[in-house]
Amino acid sequence: MKRLQRELKDFQKNPPAGIEIEDCNDISKWIIKLTGVEGTIFAGEVYRLQFRFGNQYPMDSPEVMFIGDSPEHPHIYTNGHICLSILYDNWSPALTAVSVCVSIQSMLSSCDKKGRPEDNDRYVRNYGGRSPKDTRWVFH
Repeated sequence: MKRLQRELKDFQKNPPAGIEIEDCNDISKWIIKLTGVEGTIFAGEVYRLQFRFGNQYPMDSPEVMFIGDSPEHPHIYTNGHICLSILYDNWSPALTAVSVCVSIQSMLSSCDKKGRPEDNDRYVRNYGGRSPKDTRWVFH
């Protein structure tokens, strides 16, 4: 928990542009407000990410997903699940909540056409209410 408390303090003191902590009353669950970067197709759009940190953090990745409306992006499902390898197979304890947020913001910024994953309907039907960490992701 010391690492998480230190990360929270650093995040609150020096938030990256367009990323801010909205709620962290529970140290193991953070709500992050993410605003689309100017000059991108998501410019000015506001989304919320939920981070859930387990007891094994940082050895195990946090559960990260969009809550409420999610961006219309080819790697983001309508249930808020995000297909991003660093959240699962390519997680490293060197990563932080800030670096994850910046990676997601970068993923949004590099997108040039809004759209859902091709398998969105099937995926949401099969995995809708489960944790994204329970999914066997195929990254491409």
